[in-house]
Amino acid sequence: MSAKKVLVVGGTGYLGQHLLQGFSEIQATTPFALAFTYNSFPPQPLLLAFPTSFAFHVDLKTGLGFDSISQQFGQPDVVVNCAALSVPRACENDPDAAITINVPSSLVNWLSSFAQSDNTLVIHISTDQVYEGVKSFYKEEDEALPVNVYGKSKVAAEQFISEKWSNFAILRSSIIFGPQTVSPVPKSLPIQWIDGVLSKGDKVEFFYDEYRCPVYVKDVVAIIRTLIDKWLSEGKKMQLLLNVGGPDRVSRVQMAEAVAQIRGYDSSLIKPVSASSVSIHYESRRK
Repeated sequence: MSAKKVLVVGGTGYLGQHLLQGFSEIQATTPFALAFTYNSFPPQPLLLAFPTSFAFHVDLKTGLGFDSISQQFGQPDVVVNCAALSVPRACENDPDAAITINVPSSLVNWLSSFAQSDNTLVIHISTDQVYEGVKSFYKEEDEALPVNVYGKSKVAAEQFISEKWSNFAILRSSIIFGPQTVSPVPKSLPIQWIDGVLSKGDKVEFFYDEYRCPVYVKDVVAIIRTLIDKWLSEGKKMQLLLNVGGPDRVSRVQMAEAVAQIRGYDSSLIKPVSASSVSIHYESRRK
């Protein structure tokens, strides 16, 4: 049998890099071909770290670059779509770009070009920001009522995938935290950002009335690996929608307090404020 093929779309992002690392660790015991896409972020550090992987430059807005994957890599058995315009403020500033990038129309159109397209599983990373955020511990059957452009673009993406693709797993992830990547990402990481501002010794405001369920990045990788193993071993039809979050519901203040305790910072630097005291904010949401 030929080796199975896994493609990580958005492989130079935070979760994408951790996926590449997780996949590379099991390639010795579970042989498969691994590829990833990138856009503006240079792939060279990742190619050095994961020399058996393939890198392809792809523009999700236009679909340019997918033909090269067809010619050099072939049809993937699994696609993990991590690519997104994920900074809520950037989505608010450019809603058209948010829809164009976050709704994977070019990806799905490319996969549809293969004669046996049903043989590919699409694992799509969504967000808990598809929910309105007026209660705690949302369930998958709860209605999606996003309050910002980022959430709306992700709802549109979920609908597009469920209507246009036959085999998929959509993961609505909360804040993902963990160690820095092989090639440091420019996006601000939650724990690293909190650590950085508290280390300066200045007072910093944190919301006490907005909550998330932060999830460790390696746990997200483990979930994705489990889904891939199930698909590759069984090949049965898969249509899943899963909430992916950690066990604890915590505010930004509680996150900052945990970092301060572990790092030995002065907890008096943490100034609790209400989200309602800020006229516009996109990074956090009440839950």
